Formats: sequence, structure tokens, C-alpha cells
Amino acid sequence: MNSRMVNGLRVRVFAFLFSVLSVCAATPLTAQHVLLLSFDGMHQQDVERCIKDHSCPAIAALARAGVMYQEAYTPGLSDSFPGLAALITGGTPRSTGLFYDVSYDRTLYAPSDLHCTGKTGWNMVLDESVGRDGKDGGVLKHLDGGGGFNPQAIPRARVGQECLPVYPHNYLQTNTVFEVVKAQRPSARTAYTDKHAWAYDWVNGPSGKGVDDMARTEINSIDPRGNAGKDYTQSIDGLQPAYLHTEAFDDLHLKIVLNQIQGKDSAGNSLGLVPVLFGSNFQTLSVAQKTPFAQGGGYRDSHFTPGPDVAAAIRYLDTALAQIQAALRQQNLEQSTVLILTSKHGQSPTDHASLVRRGDTLTALLQTHQFLDAKGAFGQFKPASGNPNDGSGRVATGMVQTDDVGLIWLADPSRTAEAVQVLRANAGCTGNGICADAAQAYILSGAELAKRFGDPAEGRAPDIIVQPNPGVIYSSSKKKDQEHGGNAADDSHVPLLIANPALPGS
Repeated sequence: MNSRMVNGLRVRVFAFLFSVLSVCAATPLTAQHVLLLSFDGMHQQDVERCIKDHSCPAIAALARAGVMYQEAYTPGLSDSFPGLAALITGGTPRSTGLFYDVSYDRTLYAPSDLHCTGKTGWNMVLDESVGRDGKDGGVLKHLDGGGGFNPQAIPRARVGQECLPVYPHNYLQTNTVFEVVKAQRPSARTAYTDKHAWAYDWVNGPSGKGVDDMARTEINSIDPRGNAGKDYTQSIDGLQPAYLHTEAFDDLHLKIVLNQIQGKDSAGNSLGLVPVLFGSNFQTLSVAQKTPFAQGGGYRDSHFTPGPDVAAAIRYLDTALAQIQAALRQQNLEQSTVLILTSKHGQSPTDHASLVRRGDTLTALLQTHQFLDAKGAFGQFKPASGNPNDGSGRVATGMVQTDDVGLIWLADPSRTAEAVQVLRANAGCTGNGICADAAQAYILSGAELAKRFGDPAEGRAPDIIVQPNPGVIYSSSKKKDQEHGGNAADDSHVPLLIANPALPGS
């Protein structure tokens, strides 16, 4: 599927999200509510397989009662932020300005530069450290992220004559469907929750007011029930599989959705009002996929045969979906609710045999040739305090972001052509090569990058994007066998189910 078709599909999803809310009474589909669920990490192949082997009856029933888009893909990058932004804005990174959870922007000032008089070039941080608990590199001990924003993670920008803080909702360049709903139906209630308590503030849209009930849950917070230092992505006791601990986090999201279906807010307070548009995210499958193959994680082969953790995670999600559907029926909302099941991203590589742990040879190569600081002192890495993203980082240094993709903001963007030449000369998979020499790999820059992702000269888009060979992860860590963020086939092919009893299954 070419990029125009992919983007067109995402735009149609966005249009559908709103059009079902304003359809006239004479139309067969008279929905009054839209519920958007993201089972992060799920592939279209997971859905097709579990339906075929009868291991996901709730998902199968949803597929029979609605429309399955078999060729839905993420918008060029498969990180959670561009993935969700595509669903709720219809946009790609080029229009939304969201590239990754931590990216770089040449127009931003440091959080401490209160008058915007210094140099520009700073990270936009959209991860767990955005919550107040992350201040001074603190322990993320509260489920609500500390109850507010970490001022050290909020950069500043010059707007006219003013130097203003840039909160996540300020950073989004387009509106969201939540804002559209509020603009068209001011009395309508909206709700959303995701895996980071404060980073997902951008879902509100630039107005900052798109979501009435934004539940603040932080997956990287310390669970007081477990061993010291164990967040919801890790085994609660060092013995149980990690995905079981993530289930406990997802149970919180499930409870929030059930509360909202019952006319309550996310905390369980009765309102007598069901959101017109609401949604949530589930992380259990993503954690099960990343768990090392030897520990029961991931898939067994290239045919998406799930390992024990992935199989159990899919069963958990199917059971959660069944509870949501039952609650809708109990509240007489099934006919009036459009349920959308999708995923922000997939996970790569699903075939463990194709996994290639290169270590971060991409960053090392850039440092060796002085495109970035040779000692790694760039962006918010190696800040003066030693605590990442605490506001003590370095300005105007460029940055590189790697997982199973490489996003490169050079210290000197005028050296882009020179850097591309060095990358191409080291594209092989031997020695210190970046392993980007297969047919599916690419090194993107210049006019082609600007066409797809925006002009780097405007400040946000990377100077270079490296998509390595399928299966390559720029890490030597053995704590996880899969990642996402790039445009590999396993990253990008996601499910998209839109269901309502009035829709013919197709």
C-alpha cells in the first residue's frame, strides 16, 4: 500500500470518528457514542490468526458485527505518538509534528530559559518523566505521575513577543477529534486514558480542553504491592511473567472504561452521563511481545504463532473486550455505540530467528565522525546532573533516537549530505555497520524526507531517517526481543475493526 492510500485510510478513520456522532436519525446507523480501544502491539495477523483458531471469541464476534480494514498501517513511523495521532487527527508526523516519545526541535528553548534569550535546540519529552515525580530524576512512585507536570520537562518557545512554556498539548500542530466534538457539541462529554499520566496531555489538542475526563495513569510508576523498584512493565516479584503485572495496570484502564459506560467518571463518581467520545489503551500484549523468547515471550515463528506469554495476553485482551461489550449491553448502549478496535503500532521482529541485535552502531558511527558529540553529550543525554530529562541538558546539540529505526537530528544540519554519505558507506551488517543494506531498508534525507515527514529546516523533522533491515534493533540489551517505532512490516500492519450492530460485517 502506498503512502497516499495509508494516509487516506487514516483520514477516513478520523472522519468516521466524528461522522458517526452527527449522523441523522433517518440513517440506519444512529450511534451516539464512539469508544476507541488500542491494544498496543497487536498486528492484523494476530487478529486473523486468533479468529481462525477460535482463541479470541469476543474479537471474532466484533469482526462479524462490523467492518475489518485488512490493510491498515501506521503513518510512516510506528511509535505510540504518531500512531495515536493518526487515529485522532487523521494526520501523519508531517502534519501533527509528533515523531516519537522523545524527539528534538531546533526552535525550542531550554525549560530554564524563561526569557528565550539563549540558544535553541531542545528535546520535546513525552514519556514518564513529564509527570512531577520525574523532577530531579526522582522515583516515579505515584500512579498519577505525581499529580502534575514536571517543569523541568516543559521547554519554552517564543510566540510573538512572549516566551511561553510548551506543554504537550501546545506541541501538537493539528486539532484532535476530541476538540471537534467539543466545538460542535459543547455539552458532550469526552474521556481518554493512556499509559503515561501527563505525556498524553496532547490528546486534548492545542486548546488543551478536548478531553473532559483525562484519567492520569503512569505505567512506569512503582507498584507498592511489588518488590522495590518494580513498575508495571516488570515482573512484580522477579518470578512471575512481566505481562501479568501489566495486566494489573490494564485492569485499571478496564475499570475506567466500565465506569464511563455506567455513566460515571474515571474515578467512579456518578455523573449520569456517558461520554460521546471516549477511549483507552492496553499494554499487556506489548509487554508480552517484548519479553525475551527464552522466557516465553514473543512468537514462535514467522507465521505469528504466539508464544505462551503472547497467547495469554491475547486471551486477556479478549476477555477485557467481552466485559466491555457486556457492559454496553447491560446499559442498553450496544446499539448506540460504535466500538473501534485497533492498535497504535505493531512490534518487530515477530520471527525471533530474524532478530539482529546490532547495538547502537548508528549512534556510534555518527559520534565517531563528529556529527554528534563524541562522548554522547547531546540532547538530554548525559546532562550536567546525571539525571535524564531534568532540565540540565545541553542546548543546540542535535540528537539521535534509535529503536528499530534511527531518527537523526544533526548538530550541524548543513552536514546532512556528508552524514548520508558516511551512513551509506557503512550500511552493511559487518563490523560497525548500521545494517541498512537490504531491499526493505532505506536512508532517507533531503527532498524525499521533506515530502513525507516535513522540512527539517522548520525545526521538528529529523535531518535523516534510517530504516534498518527487517529484524534489526539498535540495542545490545537482552531484556527485550522486539521493538517498534519504525516502518518495518511487523511494526506497521495493525488491525482496524469498526463495529456496531447496524453495520453489516465485511
